[in-house]
Amino acid sequence: MGKMVLPTPNAREPKIRCFGIIWTFYLNPLQYDPMRSVLVCAFVLTLAACSWLPSQEDRTKDWSAAKLYSEAAAELAVGNYARAIEYYEMLEARYPFGRYAAQSQLEVAYTHYRADEPETALAAADRFIKLYPKNPYVDYAYYLKGIINYNRSVGFLDRYIPIDPSQRDPGSALDAFQDFSELVRLFPESKYASDARQRMIFLRNNLAKNEVHVARYYMKRQAYVAAAKRCKYALKHYQRTSAVEDALEVLIAAYKHLGKDRLAADTERVLALNREADRLLDDTPPPEAIGLGYRAWDYLGLDTN
Repeated sequence: MGKMVLPTPNAREPKIRCFGIIWTFYLNPLQYDPMRSVLVCAFVLTLAACSWLPSQEDRTKDWSAAKLYSEAAAELAVGNYARAIEYYEMLEARYPFGRYAAQSQLEVAYTHYRADEPETALAAADRFIKLYPKNPYVDYAYYLKGIINYNRSVGFLDRYIPIDPSQRDPGSALDAFQDFSELVRLFPESKYASDARQRMIFLRNNLAKNEVHVARYYMKRQAYVAAAKRCKYALKHYQRTSAVEDALEVLIAAYKHLGKDRLAADTERVLALNREADRLLDDTPPPEAIGLGYRAWDYLGLDTN
């Protein structure tokens, strides 16, 4: 019986087969379709053009951690936030255990804040807190979260048109208050604690005034029970704020509309006693604005590595 002879592999066979398929189904004159031929020619020319393009070289491949950090800082300084974040994340990926790794993560949070991306900035700050809970500068991450939430509800027009902050949605104010509270609780001696306490007072006053604004809205809608509940909530949870006097006045009006004259009279006596004792507080001036012009590590003094 004769020995079976296997065909010798030919490197050109796949190309020949591919061309044969193209000829049979696309370029065969007997099955000619103009649109199909145009598409095939465009596809072939695209492949040829791509093969002539030179491969893009990564100019950062030999950069050290210090070089990546300095280049990211330079991009941040000129407002090129996307490139700065790219370099910081590249640094973290290449040198995850180096001395710049933690710095780059906190810088990413700050850069997103500068880029007006509050949600991403908050996520980056939370990630830093989870990964580095014992870091000597973790208090700044808590402070940055508070500042982000403190400023996030301020729109473009708010910087030019006076708007009562207590009339905004209190969601961000509540988040900021909680962030600052956490900072003060965990790090009472932090360099940021004093400013955080001042902002908490301002936020607390605004939250109390927001309750009174809602109560007044209910009064206009003749929802007197709902208005009274809002005022009592403000008086219970936001004592020693500038909104106490207004809350008492609205509560008196709500009781009178509800026909609860005795409760109205009792509330009037409480209001009169507080006025006589000078226990009612004035509005707290807003804290100094935290602008976007300073860098996180300028504030921390960590650029001298």
